[in-house]
Amino acid sequence: MSIQVIIADGNHIIRCGLSTIFGNYDQVEVAAQAENEAELIEGVKNFSPQVVLIDYLSTGFSIDSITNLKRLFPNQRIVAITPEQSAVTIVNALRAGVDSYIKKDCDVSEIVDSVIETGRGAKFFCGKILESIKKESIDVEDLDLTEFSCEPVSLSARELEVITLIAEGHTNNKIAEKLFLSAHTVNTHRKNIMQKLGVKNTASIVMYAVKAQLVSPNKFLFSPFNSTLS
Repeated sequence: MSIQVIIADGNHIIRCGLSTIFGNYDQVEVAAQAENEAELIEGVKNFSPQVVLIDYLSTGFSIDSITNLKRLFPNQRIVAITPEQSAVTIVNALRAGVDSYIKKDCDVSEIVDSVIETGRGAKFFCGKILESIKKESIDVEDLDLTEFSCEPVSLSARELEVITLIAEGHTNNKIAEKLFLSAHTVNTHRKNIMQKLGVKNTASIVMYAVKAQLVSPNKFLFSPFNSTLS
């Protein structure tokens, strides 16, 4: 039985191109195309596809399209397909509900495999996406497990400032410059923050900042992720 997919992209040519590609593979059937979020939600409602293949950065979509889709259809499997992005953008998409992530310049076989494997319940990442994530010491397997308890966390005003700047992608040196601190002091704050939150990497600090509404996920869409990990 073939995997049904909805192609969601604001660019008509890209939608048609992907549809043509899948037309050459018996394992995948294009159920519908969507050029904006409203069409996507309507398509999922009407066709119940196993997979949505979406460029959430294209016109007519946003990272909120992912969260809105998952809120309405919690079990919907999603493959993100975008141009090259920063690690933090990728991580935020995964946290929003994306299951697999590939780039638009991936080989045809990788694009097809991503839909098939995701439709079967697996996760799929192209090599370049994995490389971007791993450069920031982010473990893909940890992303679904990064949950913060409801217990109150005692963070100082300075620590909240540091968390916000870390989440915005600033290096230790840049944070030190902005807060008129030494890089050593910033590094100490970072270690204390990680200990208080019970996390092991910068990605988890970013996730805390988003969950605590210190920053918006949309802030990261085109920002570099240059944090220097201690």
